[in-house]
Amino acid sequence: MSEASTRRDPLGLVRGGEGAITGTVVCAAAIAYSAGYKDTIGQLSLVILGTVAVYWIAHLHAVTIGSALTHRHHPVAALRHALRETLPIAGASVVPLGVLLVAFVLGAEIRTAAWIALIATIALLTLYSYLAGVRGGLDTAGRIASAATGAGVGLLVVLLKVGLH
Repeated sequence: MSEASTRRDPLGLVRGGEGAITGTVVCAAAIAYSAGYKDTIGQLSLVILGTVAVYWIAHLHAVTIGSALTHRHHPVAALRHALRETLPIAGASVVPLGVLLVAFVLGAEIRTAAWIALIATIALLTLYSYLAGVRGGLDTAGRIASAATGAGVGLLVVLLKVGLH
């Protein structure tokens, strides 16, 4: 990975599309589940960060083991490879959490801030999916279908929230 590409994509959100989607959804699911059960924004933020961290570490471990077994990489080389591959999971989770915190700082109650973050998540998933369609060479209808699929994933998280609260 070149220094120039790292500067343009410091969290790996462009090159690590799978991780960007996964990190966004994991963060959103943690927000959806926890927002109704935590009394402070600090508690909610810790739950979100903890959930994302555990998921990221599990994925890091899985990719490390997979790399060592499949490609016969030395464990240190496998770990370096896994860090590059999985960083977008942690990086992408920053965006929904940031939206949640900004909404709260601007005066929204925790539950309202959670809804704002979930709506932002749907927008992000829609955008990521649309851009994937563009990069994949899809025509306009294909891009819209791709974007709708991303929005659908976000709506599943909203259904989780509605079902739990």
